[in-house]
Amino acid sequence: MYPEEHQPGARRPDLEWATYVREQAEIIQQRARDTAGDAALYRQVASTSAAHGLADLAENVEAAMVIVGASREIGLARSLLGSSAERLLHGATAPVTVLPAGWRQGAPDRIARIGVAYIDTRDAREALRMAVRVALRIPAQLTLYTVLGQSSERYSYLVGRTDEQAFLDKARSSFGKALEFAAAGVPPELEPRTVLLEGAVVESLAALGPDDVDLLVCGSRGYGPARRVLLGGVSSRLIRRARLPVAVVPRATTASTE
Repeated sequence: MYPEEHQPGARRPDLEWATYVREQAEIIQQRARDTAGDAALYRQVASTSAAHGLADLAENVEAAMVIVGASREIGLARSLLGSSAERLLHGATAPVTVLPAGWRQGAPDRIARIGVAYIDTRDAREALRMAVRVALRIPAQLTLYTVLGQSSERYSYLVGRTDEQAFLDKARSSFGKALEFAAAGVPPELEPRTVLLEGAVVESLAALGPDDVDLLVCGSRGYGPARRVLLGGVSSRLIRRARLPVAVVPRATTASTE
């Protein structure tokens, strides 16, 4: 992915600038070849931004997933792998997986354990469906996580503090039952597990590490057209803080939930 071939503010293409951006794109692509070899196909695409170019390419080739990572590099590489990742998450039609900076240093040889941030909503059920499909193909074990939030996230102003413990017990039971019900629909060969965490939602999920799962899948929980990744409050903060790769799944359509 490289910028369209003109200098910022120029009205017509500049040969020197066009040559430079193409050379930089070839350097980046060669680094990818050095890593992946013949296991991948390679393309160079000109676009107004890396995020738009990746989103359009993913839609055109009907990509199953787009994977981006944080980068400490500068220049064109950073524009592709750094700040553009979140912009990509606000419009891609395919699931987008964001790798945290430094993850490759302790990355497993293969993904063997997939976690799903689950709550009984349409978008979370779509995330679970995708996680099941991926886990069956790898194959991988599946763990469903639900977080019982802090009191400020749990209780409405209508709930008095004298009833707080009763409300908490009821919420814990309700969340646990929803987890078990969802896990019952997972193919048994994936060895589904359920984990109920308690605490701040984002912090609890972001604390998951390589001893827990290799990949965390969540729904977008954003507002906007169906089949687009549009970040909500939890998913947008989670991808910034997570210690693991996080896959954000596009919003579900009504048909996909039936």
